[in-house]
Amino acid sequence: MQKRILGKSGLSVSALGLGCMGLSYGYGQAVEGKAGIELIRLAFDRGVTLFDTAESYGPFVNEGLLGEALAPIREHVVIATKFGFDIDQRTGERRPGLNSRPEHIRRVAEASLKRLRTDVIDIFYQHRVDPDVPIEEVAGAVQALVAEGKVRHFGLSEAGAATIRRAHAVHPVAAVQSEYSLFYRDAEAETLPVLEELGIGFVPFSPLGAGFLTGKIDETTTFEPTDFRNAVPRFSVEARKANAALVALVKRVAERKGATPAQVALAWLLAQKPWIVPIPGTTKPHRLEENIAAAQVELTAGDLREIGEALSTMTLTGERLPAAALKMTGL
Repeated sequence: MQKRILGKSGLSVSALGLGCMGLSYGYGQAVEGKAGIELIRLAFDRGVTLFDTAESYGPFVNEGLLGEALAPIREHVVIATKFGFDIDQRTGERRPGLNSRPEHIRRVAEASLKRLRTDVIDIFYQHRVDPDVPIEEVAGAVQALVAEGKVRHFGLSEAGAATIRRAHAVHPVAAVQSEYSLFYRDAEAETLPVLEELGIGFVPFSPLGAGFLTGKIDETTTFEPTDFRNAVPRFSVEARKANAALVALVKRVAERKGATPAQVALAWLLAQKPWIVPIPGTTKPHRLEENIAAAQVELTAGDLREIGEALSTMTLTGERLPAAALKMTGL
């Protein structure tokens, strides 16, 4: 697979990474451990080198799965994990709210290193901006971990432009991870310009709109009881009906290109900036193969213009997250 550099960090990764959350958390029933390990290793065999996890996925289960899967090939991959929720590192109890106090960041790093079976975390993201801890203190805590060789690069997730600037002034931010796709484009207003200015890479999560852009979801689709989409306004039956025009657009382009809707959605993201690295997730090997093949789909200037013009006429319905989750973002 083609490689990309995340901004000015010098960190080289595959053009598409693998978001591992769904293997353990968020989308209904978790996969069996052996199947998860096989999928992660298949991704590596197909050229994926960036693997994304977090302590909160489980909690802890996803980091353990990734650590076991990547242990034999650790020196060939880039592992990204996250801190920021208030989770007891001994019991896994997830308390309400956020926690980015420097001493907690250190505890999370030490615990994540053990679960990931590694000596160093390649990208350590603040999962959500903690309003009770100045971002300068957060950046300083990660900077200390970098100096000790326990972390290589500092990242932010769902952070606003001002926060990114303040953090970057203390310690270079290598990557910012936020939601971005044809289904949610708010990053274009402020996030992308500041990242380009500062030389920071962008790692969009939910690049397939939590599955909506695959064309496999419509108003008749039902989700497992533990699937987070049951609580997402944008996935209400009414919203899915209202937003069907977006899926029709992606399908139309896909048919012309001899590709799938998911591949067009990922190719569109790759075409936006050379320092954008989407991290689609899946639990199915055939979907993994489909997503990886998106790196070979080239959208022409005409394709991109057609998509852009169509998007300008659409008003998508529904918030991307439940109200409580939206409050936790720094956007």
